[in-house]
Amino acid sequence: MRKFVCALRVGLLACCLCAAGVHANVLIGGTRVVFPAKDGEVTVRLTNDNERPVLVESWIDRGDAHSTPESVDVPFLITPPLFRMDAKKEQSLRIVYTHEQLPADRESLFWLNVLEVPPKPTGAEAQSQNLLQLALRSRLKLFYRPANLAGDPLKAPAQLTWKAVADGKNVALEVHNPTPYYITLTELSLTVAGKPLTAETGMVAPMADLRLPVQALANKPAAGTPVSFTALNDFGAPATFTSTIAP
Repeated sequence: MRKFVCALRVGLLACCLCAAGVHANVLIGGTRVVFPAKDGEVTVRLTNDNERPVLVESWIDRGDAHSTPESVDVPFLITPPLFRMDAKKEQSLRIVYTHEQLPADRESLFWLNVLEVPPKPTGAEAQSQNLLQLALRSRLKLFYRPANLAGDPLKAPAQLTWKAVADGKNVALEVHNPTPYYITLTELSLTVAGKPLTAETGMVAPMADLRLPVQALANKPAAGTPVSFTALNDFGAPATFTSTIAP
């Protein structure tokens, strides 16, 4: 029986990963979770916006998109991990830190998974030959934030430094993050010879570098070239910053 349940879950997760354009009906209160170490636990609010009850399962992983609750090993507990959620009702997930040793000088990144399994169809609906049911999974970044980190996370994006580097036959922007916070970039552009150019975006880890290719740029721009970028804050809201390319 256990093997059957595990196989079913793997199949459901495969459906989740392939269900592009399908939207979950279990709404999560926020687009990211910030876990302050001093608090010891956080609460995430869920709302079932569906007209029917659903089964909800949640777990946390270290970055493996194919993770399952049985395969993960993380320093957090979630209660309740599996529950029925009635239509138009709310439920809180309580996430508790179990005190595994994590870096104290920077944030650590984990991922919160919320899997929504619809009920088995009954009656006329069950007789439909065109019925397709999908289990939908949402994945949110969970940032574990140690106490007494230096600086203000809301001001961290302003401390990013930029330089132009060769990237094959083209040019990329290499961004350095000197802060202890993860910074997610959603828009990035620069102006060269009066022409606006866009670059790829991503998330730069604490005290690390990230290379972001620039579209249609073959020569390195001069030092002082302005860079404009948008970063997400703790609440998932965008904030715009400007900087320049270093020599």
